[in-house]
Amino acid sequence: MKLKKLVIAGVLALGAAGLLAGCGGDNKAGSAAKSAAAGAKPTKIVAGMDDTFAPMGFRDDSGKIVGFDIDMAEAISKEIGVPIEFKPIDWASKETELNSGRIDCIWNGFTMTPERQKKLAFTKPYMDNIQEFVVLKDSPVQSMADLKGKKITIQEASTAETALNRDPQLKAAFAEVKAYPDLTACFMDLESGRCDAVLSDTVLNEYYMTKKPDTFRELPDQVSKDTFAIGIKKDNQALVDLLNQGIDKVIASGEAAKISEKWFGKDVVLK
Repeated sequence: MKLKKLVIAGVLALGAAGLLAGCGGDNKAGSAAKSAAAGAKPTKIVAGMDDTFAPMGFRDDSGKIVGFDIDMAEAISKEIGVPIEFKPIDWASKETELNSGRIDCIWNGFTMTPERQKKLAFTKPYMDNIQEFVVLKDSPVQSMADLKGKKITIQEASTAETALNRDPQLKAAFAEVKAYPDLTACFMDLESGRCDAVLSDTVLNEYYMTKKPDTFRELPDQVSKDTFAIGIKKDNQALVDLLNQGIDKVIASGEAAKISEKWFGKDVVLK
């Protein structure tokens, strides 16, 4: 009986140390919020994500969730001793998901903007994020000025949408600004000629250009520059501190640089 108890305890300990990356289909509240209220270390962290946001977090051909942020979370999970489960959510409802307690954080190429900082707490930033336009390789458009009177697409509730709302004059210059739930649809519109440009994060633009170098190119103009960080409820400073510890450790160990090299071919992690 004693041996059986030891085996069960060992299995539970191993399970608690690993990363759980998957659908997270249940609607139970994230445990990190409950643990924070109790002043204890969470038993797991549920991270809300957009599973179409390559290369930060997306599904590969087999349906498995992969990406830079997924690998970073796995490394951080090992450092802090808490499993991290990724849960695909409606990106437009990400703050509602967080505030309802269904997720503990927003983590998947999530930009720390001044607007969001008024409503959410954030970890330290770990990567720069720039908003730029992508056009077809053979497009006559050479700069942002050439897009006046043209049609563009953006993702709903994205940093691109925020950037346009910051600059009403720029937004008014376009003939149409169409928003889609995910960026895949934006790039499909561009490739089929239904729009003239896509405004999105440079990391995603470069991913698409790497996949189709003869199809897309990026314009030189920067619309905005922010940083990626992990979004957390305002009252959960304990989780902010815990994740910051993990970020510091994976950067100091060189693991973050290795992950960056894997996904971007260079070290783009902020030090």
